Amino acid sequence: MNLQRRVLIVVAVAALGLGSYFIWSNYFSKSQKSIPEIRLGDGVNSPKGMAWIPGGEFLMGSDHKKAQANEKPTHKVKVSGFWMDITHVTNDQFAQFVKETNYKTTAEKIPDWETIRVQLPPGTPKPPASVFVAGAMVFVGTKEKVNLNDYSQWWAYMPGANWRHPSGPKSNIDGKGNHPVVQVSYEDALAYAKWAGKRLPTEAEWEFAARGGLNQATYVWGDQLEQEGKLPANIWDVKKQAFPVVNPVLSPKAGGAIGTSSVGTFPQNGFGLFDMTGNAWQWVADWYRSDYFAMQAKEFGNAVANNPQGPSSSYDPDDYGVPANAPKRVIRGGSFLCNEDYCQSYRPSARRGADPYSPMSHLGFRLAKDSK
Repeated sequence: MNLQRRVLIVVAVAALGLGSYFIWSNYFSKSQKSIPEIRLGDGVNSPKGMAWIPGGEFLMGSDHKKAQANEKPTHKVKVSGFWMDITHVTNDQFAQFVKETNYKTTAEKIPDWETIRVQLPPGTPKPPASVFVAGAMVFVGTKEKVNLNDYSQWWAYMPGANWRHPSGPKSNIDGKGNHPVVQVSYEDALAYAKWAGKRLPTEAEWEFAARGGLNQATYVWGDQLEQEGKLPANIWDVKKQAFPVVNPVLSPKAGGAIGTSSVGTFPQNGFGLFDMTGNAWQWVADWYRSDYFAMQAKEFGNAVANNPQGPSSSYDPDDYGVPANAPKRVIRGGSFLCNEDYCQSYRPSARRGADPYSPMSHLGFRLAKDSK
């Protein structure tokens, strides 16, 4: 991969109305905890569009056979109660923020060399100014099956891609006001959170909320991937089409990819939250360390970590070509691209790190709010 393409990729990647309020009770394993009572904000005494997460103690992480090394080992964590957005922040909500503040997102700005440089091997020379073009990473897929070891085969840096044009300048979000906003960086999420009077959830809060009262279930809906023969989340169905092959005839959305779906399309979890896994990845507050769970287990042993705020710095030795200490923030939940052959990050314990200045076409966020 030549330097210009590498720089373009690192510019944007260092890793990778509501529907009806109802619960499909058969989604929840009888061997798990009982389904908690759903409490939604009324907009008067509690925040509208948010659900109350009662807090409590749980086993964070996973020792399941599907779990990656960065999800292990399980360790005891306790979080205090808080409010959480029922859905991802949507295009309509983000548009209102931009209208009121004239905010310009990371993808709409000329990339800054200093934020790119730290994601490249030491000593990498600064490329010419012509390389620095506003845009973001877009999933483009492939025409045929490929080796899944190199994600650059199905991702491309697209000049002109941003939250209004998530798949490139010719794309738009017309008719998708209720889809998750994507192509937003960590910095963009923080700016929106400040405007909204909220905050990003911690990684521990996010996982506790995603589990919805189910203790160590494989998925947010239980232990079986399919429910009544269907996938209960917006993820890539490899039974219908191999990943990352794009067929514009079968999958016309998002330039041929499956793409995001309206929030609230799939059943909510035990706390009343929609799309905690699948649809779009979600930024959370913590710095990312691949060994953080091991550090927590070593520090606390059998004791309980109370409201952990994450590590003080980043560490990821597994991202080829990127310095191990390059800044990364945690992303959670997986997206419409995750599937049984690649990623499988629609599990509540799955986690990755991403460059905080890297907007992508499958990455959005939701927010939390303290009980006070």
